[in-house]
Amino acid sequence: MTVVETRTAAELAIARNFEAVAARLPGDGDVRREAIARFGAVGLPHRRIEEWKYTDVRNALKVAFAPAERGGLSVAEAAVEQALGPFAALDAHRLVLVDGYFAPELSRLEGARGRVSVQARSEAIVVAQPRASRSAGSDGVLALNDAFVTDGAVVRIGASPEKPILLVFLARAAAPAMIATRNLVEVDAGVSAQVIEVHARLGAAALQSSAVTSVRLGREVALVHVKVLNEGSTATHLSQCNVEVGGSAAYNAFQLTAGAGLARNETHVDFTGPDAKIDISGAMLGRGADHIDTTLVINHSTLSCESREHFKAVLDDRARAVFQGKVIVEAEAQLTDGKQMAQALMLSPDCEFDSKPELEIYADDVACGHGSTVAEIDADMLFYLRSRGIPLEEARALIIESFVGEVIEKLDAGPVQEAVAELARGWLRQRQIEKRENGGTANG
Repeated sequence: MTVVETRTAAELAIARNFEAVAARLPGDGDVRREAIARFGAVGLPHRRIEEWKYTDVRNALKVAFAPAERGGLSVAEAAVEQALGPFAALDAHRLVLVDGYFAPELSRLEGARGRVSVQARSEAIVVAQPRASRSAGSDGVLALNDAFVTDGAVVRIGASPEKPILLVFLARAAAPAMIATRNLVEVDAGVSAQVIEVHARLGAAALQSSAVTSVRLGREVALVHVKVLNEGSTATHLSQCNVEVGGSAAYNAFQLTAGAGLARNETHVDFTGPDAKIDISGAMLGRGADHIDTTLVINHSTLSCESREHFKAVLDDRARAVFQGKVIVEAEAQLTDGKQMAQALMLSPDCEFDSKPELEIYADDVACGHGSTVAEIDADMLFYLRSRGIPLEEARALIIESFVGEVIEKLDAGPVQEAVAELARGWLRQRQIEKRENGGTANG
C-alpha cells in the first residue's frame, strides 16, 4: 500500500515563501530550487522518523514565517552588547550577523588577517560544503537551510590566534521572521583555537532560525567550540553541526541552551584519523513550555579514538528535554573508548526528560558505556544548607548551580567559562523572579 503524506499549512507556506523571495536570495538559484524540491519531498521532521520521535516539528510548527529582509532600522552597538550579555566583555575577534546578514559596522575583525581569516560567507569564495543525509527528517532541515540561507561565517585558521573568535547571530526583525545561516570552520594542523557562537535576539518578535555548521580539523588540532542559544521562548531553532576530526586532534565542544521555545541541536562527528579525542558537553535549561532536543551521532571509524559526551538538563514548569546519543564503532575502529552520560534535574512534576542512549558496535576491542539519571532536588542536601542558615530560595539556587556547574567546568577556567557560567546564573535568577511575580516561590 502506498501512503501519500498530506502537507501541512506550514509546509505549504514554506514553498510559497520561497517563490516570493527566490529572486533576491544570493547564490545559485538552481541549487536553491533543487533544495526546495528536496524539502517538498520529505517535509518537516515528524515523530514517525525514529531520530525525531521525541521532537515532532511538523506538529509543533503551525505557521511558517517569511524570511527576514535585509536592511531597515540600524542596530545600535549598545543593543548588541545587551544581547550578548556576559559575552560582551570577551576580548575576541567578533563577526556579527543581523537577521542572517553580515553587519560589518558591528563586527571587530582587526588583527584577524593573514593565517587567521574570519569572513562573512557573502565575502568569501566558498565551495559547496559536503552534506550527508543522516535521516529523512535531518535532510528536510538541511534542504530548508539550503533553500533559504542568506549568509554565514567562514573561519579559516592557519595559526593559533591570540584571541577567541566570536560569531554573533542576532535576530532583530520587528515582525515574526525566518533566518537561515551556513557556517564553515577549518583549522589547520597543529593549531589551537577557540570559536564561540552566540545566538540571541533583540526585541520580542517570534523567530524561526536554521543554522548549519561544518567543522574540519587537521592533525593535532585543539579546538574549543562553544555554542550558546538564547533566542527566547518564542523561538524555534533547528541546527546541525557536522564535524570531521583529524588524527591526534582534540575537539572540545560545549552547548548551552538557555532560551528557546523549540530547539534541536544536532551534532555529527566523524573521526578521520587515529588517536583523536572529542569531549562534547552542555546544559539544557528549560522553563515554561520549552522543548530542547540535543542529538549526537559519533562515528568511530578509525583506530584508538576517544569520545566523551555529558549533558545536563534543568527543567521547570512544563518544559521538556531530549537527549539522544548514538555511538557507532565500525569494525576498523579497534581500541575505541566511548562514554556518554545524560542527567536531568526536575523542578516540577509536569516537566519531562527523554533519554535515548545507543551503542552500535562492530569491533571487539573497545570500552564503551552510557548512563542516564533523573532526579529532584536532594532533600538531605537542601536540609544541610538550610541548617546553616541559608534561605530556601538561595539554597535551591546553590544546588541547581552546582548541578549545572559540573559540565561548565569542563571548559578551561577563563573568560569563556565565566561568561557561560554567568549566563546560566542569569537564567536561574530570571526563573526566581518569574516565580515571585506569579505569586509562588522558586521551590522546584
